Amino acid sequence: MKKNILFLLAALFTFTTAAFSQSTTEADQIIGTWQTAEKDGKIEIYKQGNKYFGKLTWGARIFEADGKTSKKDVKNPEKSLQGRNLQNLVILTDFDFEGGKWENGKIYDPESGKTYSCVMKLDNKRLKITGYIGFSWIGKTVLWDRI
Repeated sequence: MKKNILFLLAALFTFTTAAFSQSTTEADQIIGTWQTAEKDGKIEIYKQGNKYFGKLTWGARIFEADGKTSKKDVKNPEKSLQGRNLQNLVILTDFDFEGGKWENGKIYDPESGKTYSCVMKLDNKRLKITGYIGFSWIGKTVLWDRI
């Protein structure tokens, strides 16, 4: 009887560890640098704790005329945030990985100053991003490519 219980506990531990490892690996597939659909921006997605974030590392319109000085987040509706640099600005925040997709996060559009609910999913090695207000099925979807 003790052997059966020990065997069941060992099997349960092995299965749980393997399942956790597999889902962690699957969840981390999003980590890396992605290029926007218009090819005018690069976003680095990273993990912090159990959440996923993304920062704008390069953009065709994020530098001043000198090509070195980052423009500021002047379209942000919060006055206190308008002095932030656009370069390395975190635009994807607080994503959880559940059921093969990253959800419960937000995406910030520095060109409009608006923040949207967002869900992301890998689709044939491309990142399918849907920003929305209210319901995801009425939002806007774009595809990003890994670089």
